[in-house]
Amino acid sequence: MKHTLPTLCTALLLAGCEMTTSSVGYSYGLEPIPGSITYGGQPRTRLTKAPVGSIVPHQFIGPFGRRVYETYVIEPDRSLRLVSRRYRDFLLFDDD
Repeated sequence: MKHTLPTLCTALLLAGCEMTTSSVGYSYGLEPIPGSITYGGQPRTRLTKAPVGSIVPHQFIGPFGRRVYETYVIEPDRSLRLVSRRYRDFLLFDDD
């Protein structure tokens, strides 16, 4: 019984770590959210001039008024793959 609380806390911390992007920026379970370029499917226009592997940054105001920074990579079939997402504090405290 005395090991239950530390084990539970450790499990919760590890579960929280799995939902964030990894240190190298790649997360295989990252899903688009409202405001993401690929939310609702791939964009209709293809990025024909950008080389494969190019990085496409995107920023928008996400849920709860937080600024969201996403990074996409152009795949060989010209689709976009979401590779990282970062959040910034609430816009109320933003100095931009």
